[in-house]
Amino acid sequence: MTTLFEPSLSTTLRLPHSTTDAPSMADSLPSINFGFEDLRSRMAQFTARFDDFIEKGRKRVLEERNQFRINVAELQEDQRMKKRDIEILTLKSSTHAQTLAKESAEKDEMKSAIASLTSQRDERLANRDALKARISEVQKAISARREAQLKHRRYLDGQARYNEPELDFWESYLSLRIEGVGQQDRLKFVFTNVSEREWEREAWFELDTSEREYKVGQYRPKVEREEVERVLERLNETRDLATFLKGMRELFVEALK
Repeated sequence: MTTLFEPSLSTTLRLPHSTTDAPSMADSLPSINFGFEDLRSRMAQFTARFDDFIEKGRKRVLEERNQFRINVAELQEDQRMKKRDIEILTLKSSTHAQTLAKESAEKDEMKSAIASLTSQRDERLANRDALKARISEVQKAISARREAQLKHRRYLDGQARYNEPELDFWESYLSLRIEGVGQQDRLKFVFTNVSEREWEREAWFELDTSEREYKVGQYRPKVEREEVERVLERLNETRDLATFLKGMRELFVEALK
């Protein structure tokens, strides 16, 4: 760097024209040291420190910017993961709610089924008790009926000794034969010689002795039912079988005349 120095007296002092041999006034001036080299060195040091400061600052800014970008990326990743976790939890919550609703519906359905089964069980228990009572009554009735039948059979067995001669007499005197009809306590009485025009024609009736009151079932030929009931009523009153058979024969004879 060049500095122009002009002394203050240059404008006021006029020097006479000198020859080449005259000494220069500048040579007579004292020398001044302004320290340019030191200033230049200090400026260079300052520039180096300033450049180093700028470089460090740029590096720091770059590092901070990179760190900021990393932090932002991490925050975005955390936010994405949390969002995904929220979606998963929402899905699980929805699935859990559906499961609870399904279990509640199944629970209500099971309660309804249990109530229905309980009602059916109670109804069947009641029916069972009623059937047991009915069966007990029927068994009692059957036992009583068997007892009555046994008693009546004993009576018939006791009377059989006395009835055998009478049966022989009825068969020969009344032209009668007795047949079974394949059912217990039911007999078929068949009469012959009841029609003067058809000597071989038969008349018959079935007698039911299963109950205390005897009953007449089917019979041939056709006779008024009132007449049959009249003769049967006399039998139930007197237990006189001979008179009953004689009365039935007379009815058949009258019907075939």
